[in-house]
Amino acid sequence: GGQKFIKNSLSKISKVREIIDNSKQNIRLQVDGGITLENIKKVAKAGADTFVSGSTIFKSNDMEKTIADMKNLIKTSY
Repeated sequence: GGQKFIKNSLSKISKVREIIDNSKQNIRLQVDGGITLENIKKVAKAGADTFVSGSTIFKSNDMEKTIADMKNLIKTSY
């Protein structure tokens, strides 16, 4: 837990999303590691559709609000 997000992975996520889309297969692209309120929108824009965010949620004062905020950020990324 508590990993930092590696910023240069955004380009890798985009490349993998392109491969998935071209495959015409129903494949989810999950990102685990340092997903926060500050970067989840960028990660979603890069092509991820499944997110693992432990520390950001469990260390927040209001887990339900944090999850709702994350969902809203994802929705506005498309």
